[in-house]
Amino acid sequence: MTDAQPHDPTDPTGGPTHPADADADAHAGRPARGRAQDHTAAVERALAALDLDTKAALLSGQDMWTLPAVPAIGLRSLVMSDGPVGVRGQEWNAEDPSVALPSPTALAATWDPGLARRAGHLLAQEARRKGVHVLLAPTVNLHRSPLGGRHFECYAEDPLLTGVIGTGYVRGVQEGGVGTTVKHFVGNDAETDRFTVDNRIAPRPLRELYLAPFEHIVEHARPWGVMTAYNQVNGATMTEHRALVQDVLRGEWGFDGVNVSDWTAARDTVRALRGGLDVAMPGPRTVYGAPLAEAVRAGEVAESEVDDAVRRVLLLAARTGCLEGVPAAVGPDGMPQGIDGRAVAREIARRGCVLLRNEPVGAARRALPVDASAVRRVAVIGAAARDARVLGGGSATVFPDAVVSPLEGLRAALPDDVEVTFALGAEPRTRVPYAREGFTLRARYLAADGQLLAEIPQFDGQVRVMGRLPAGVTRQNLGAVELTGCFTPRSTGRHTLAVSGTGALRLTVGGAVLFDDRCAPDGNDPFEAFMHPVERRLTAELTAGESVGVTLRFVPGGPDLGEGLDGLNFALGHSAPQLDDDAEIAEAVRAAAAADVAVVVVATTDEVESEGFDRRDLRLPGRQDELVTRVAAANPHTVVVVNSGSPVELPWREQVPAVLLSWFPGQEAGAALADVLLGAHEPGGRLPTTWPARLGDAPVTAVTPADGRLTYSEGVHIGYRGWQRSAPAPAYPFGHGLGYTDWEYESLDTTPDSVRVRVRNTGDRTGREVVQIYLAPTADAAPDAPERPARWLAGFAVVEAGPGESAEAEVPLPDRAFAVWDEGDGGGGAGDGGTAEDGGWRRVKGVYLVEAAHSVDDRRLTAEVTVG
Repeated sequence: MTDAQPHDPTDPTGGPTHPADADADAHAGRPARGRAQDHTAAVERALAALDLDTKAALLSGQDMWTLPAVPAIGLRSLVMSDGPVGVRGQEWNAEDPSVALPSPTALAATWDPGLARRAGHLLAQEARRKGVHVLLAPTVNLHRSPLGGRHFECYAEDPLLTGVIGTGYVRGVQEGGVGTTVKHFVGNDAETDRFTVDNRIAPRPLRELYLAPFEHIVEHARPWGVMTAYNQVNGATMTEHRALVQDVLRGEWGFDGVNVSDWTAARDTVRALRGGLDVAMPGPRTVYGAPLAEAVRAGEVAESEVDDAVRRVLLLAARTGCLEGVPAAVGPDGMPQGIDGRAVAREIARRGCVLLRNEPVGAARRALPVDASAVRRVAVIGAAARDARVLGGGSATVFPDAVVSPLEGLRAALPDDVEVTFALGAEPRTRVPYAREGFTLRARYLAADGQLLAEIPQFDGQVRVMGRLPAGVTRQNLGAVELTGCFTPRSTGRHTLAVSGTGALRLTVGGAVLFDDRCAPDGNDPFEAFMHPVERRLTAELTAGESVGVTLRFVPGGPDLGEGLDGLNFALGHSAPQLDDDAEIAEAVRAAAAADVAVVVVATTDEVESEGFDRRDLRLPGRQDELVTRVAAANPHTVVVVNSGSPVELPWREQVPAVLLSWFPGQEAGAALADVLLGAHEPGGRLPTTWPARLGDAPVTAVTPADGRLTYSEGVHIGYRGWQRSAPAPAYPFGHGLGYTDWEYESLDTTPDSVRVRVRNTGDRTGREVVQIYLAPTADAAPDAPERPARWLAGFAVVEAGPGESAEAEVPLPDRAFAVWDEGDGGGGAGDGGTAEDGGWRRVKGVYLVEAAHSVDDRRLTAEVTVG
């Protein structure tokens, strides 16, 4: 028998502490008591040496990513960078590549906070390498509706799972000496009108659901930062929400870190400061700095309020080693070192894979894993098989040095005598993908007279700069940018090329000018014009193997992102010669029929799933559903890999024997997929969010405000809590996921404080099981008990055992699992903002069912526990 690491809410990483931990505080990257006292003294000394103008400036970004240095007090500039799947650094380009981990949904699908902690160690190592002190991550908003456009960047629909995975992530990053900013506090659960929407959330769901992950992370990981959201909650913008920031986050929970605004979210100097906002980003022009100093001199705010915010910024500097004369929270000897980024990315990708379905093929064994010794031809089908979508769009974008596609991964892993064929099948994109395969590109930044200012290698055909141009380049001296290099086609015929950008564009291929014109935006929104510029398409007849020179010259023509915020976004797209849609699908069907196994990779695109907008539906783009149906009819051994960051409808799921969800799998996508498909490793993932059969079945679909407001009328019934009240069953429930072995749940012992579950591996190979513990009220509940969901997740543990072996998991039951937020006599509806002081936590007495489960709908053992 083996023992599982228990899910202990006081140590949710599920693994041993790092050897360098000096005491319990070090688990979260916190300084020991003596070091904390040193930090306090150093902060007070530094503060005393600052005048009002310098203090006000310290609370305002000096540019897109940094705070100003103050050499007189030994303060270095604090550098922030986007995450959460990598560390981009201050440059939005491929000059300094980043490890690209799988999407947060994939990390949450592992249900393993210890693995999240290791991911944090890697990201801290990446941040130190890039000179970054604070990572703008993790994102712990909830999957309220499957239409949420940024769900790939969040963890789960359940607050406990979100909080536990987020705690592991924060601990790991801060153990590496790098700060985190847990975001977006709070209620940023959709993208539609996110800058202005007023989310009306009653106190009980606000406390039990949306605030709960933040509270868990503050209590168990002590983050050094939090980022407040753009949106309003109950009438107050989050950058000015004193009740939630000052009273709850700082007062009730004891958060001692920095509160930084989401970029451009701060709107009013006085209200922001009094609401608890410490840092307004980005700079140099914000509501802080000079306007804040003027407000103090005008008597609108007290200098002591400014001092409190500066103290927190200086404490962050001390913790990250940016304040001289005091040791950082984690010294060099205590930091995890020498982490293999590719190995971590590959492990998370395969551990996060969720095997949704795995049925026998005829009278033979189950479709997965594929026996490589028994096949001679494998057909790999789908645009995403060749060009994997490895990460989500928007601020989560990083630039890996290389990406392993599913096609490449399978070709590398299969024996040499197995033929691997490829067919496109169905093109899911409406825009031409960025030039990548066969291209070697660099961006040359030129002055008006042609002088070379900077030259940077390009990962693909997109040149995007946000916030800071390359060293030596300014808006004043930049005349043009040339994306240039060579292209070696793999196929002969008519290739499609595309140019996009706002300004003058000239494309030259093989010495011939194919395009020379100005491109203007379609609308009046400068940010939309910047992020999604107009595309123009062209064609060129090219020959396989014959390299041609390619140059796309761009002279910027807007849009202006604002004072001091440098921005460029233009691109070269490329698509190889291909048949029309009907012919491409027919070719894929022929390839599948001639193969022993067909692997179809279907995917979303950044046109339908990305930051900045919500999804309109859950359908796969293009004719991918038709492709799967026709391939499955041609080959009974069809495996479908779903490459999306969040749920999509799978109308053909009963027609194929195997469906594997890979999420956005990071740079090692193909290597990890081959590990799982060929059985070198088991797919270890369990769904962190419910997958509907149809969008209309989902309990919550409203993400569009009415008259500026979005009312969370469903209360506490989101995700599986809501599904349990609706008639249609989902396609796949919360917690679902299959492995390559089977588990028998043998015994369940429980007390009001903990649960002990024994499980046995009844299969023929080693495997992992996620033991999930749910609580359900019974008919014997107290007569005054409030309405509650049918059941809710109370804890979980990951166990591992070999064939025939048993494993035992002990899962604590925290008091909060039996408690509800009692709104008190005042009620507290969604519109009154009564979230800080009204009401309190109340333990609900009565008899509960304790359920040990494989998923929320696959409950194996039950017991009763009485709570007094």
